Amino acid sequence: MKTPKALLPLIEDGIVDEVVSQLMSGKEATVYVVRCGDEIRCAKVYKDAAKRSFKKAVQYREGRKQRSSRRARAMEKGSSYGRKQQEEVWQNAEVDALYRLTRAGVRVPQPYGCFDGVLLMELVCDESGHVAPRLNDVSMSPDQAREDHRDIMHDIMRMLCAGLVHGDLSEFNVLVDDYGPVIIDLPQAVDAAANNNAQSMLLRDVKNMNGYYGQYAPELLDSRYGEEMWALYEAGELHADTELSGNYSEPGEAADVDAVLEEIKAVMAEHEEATLRAQDQQESDY
Repeated sequence: MKTPKALLPLIEDGIVDEVVSQLMSGKEATVYVVRCGDEIRCAKVYKDAAKRSFKKAVQYREGRKQRSSRRARAMEKGSSYGRKQQEEVWQNAEVDALYRLTRAGVRVPQPYGCFDGVLLMELVCDESGHVAPRLNDVSMSPDQAREDHRDIMHDIMRMLCAGLVHGDLSEFNVLVDDYGPVIIDLPQAVDAAANNNAQSMLLRDVKNMNGYYGQYAPELLDSRYGEEMWALYEAGELHADTELSGNYSEPGEAADVDAVLEEIKAVMAEHEEATLRAQDQQESDY
């Protein structure tokens, strides 16, 4: 096929040897199958911000720190330089997330670097060498749904342990190979500690996964893995090897000890006052 303009620099630099085909084109990027030496990989070419349709991007950028104060000011002002820097931050967020999650043991594509706005990474395939399908194109038995749901819950948990929340997880950005689900599309991944929307995004990610797998194993619809994870995370008790149950009950309000004591004192005082009135009444009767 004709080499896309964005991939020409990678071919000229010898990073990519050949563009084999276009794999898909979505709201965020166009993905191509490329050959790098003897390996077949994929190249994700990000679309310009003006052509992207990702909603509420500001919510996802919250908490992303910028080392350069000049860059941060430019991004706030929305200047052309700032918009360019914002694009780099958006693209680098996915690269950084992939490297961090790979180290954390989360099943994501292996990254090979980002070059001039092009993310080079592993092409996830099945044992036959065909590109792995998206989860929304896969049907499964109840037992398989339970197994894959358990795996994806553990990966979401490991992401949280690594300080990240996917933020846009659904059956459309999970691939399925011969070993189970693989999470993809992470440019909007948020910092769990620094983003005020992290908890709601985590709960939404989990709800989406419960909804999809729950088609095949309905009991998963009532599980509360998201609430369980977040409660353990906030308490500092969530670890990569934590065994999740999917059960969670809202903690009751803690008893106000001081208020209870005041109530007891008031009752005792009232009782004492009633006793004194009774004694005065008896004395007046005599």
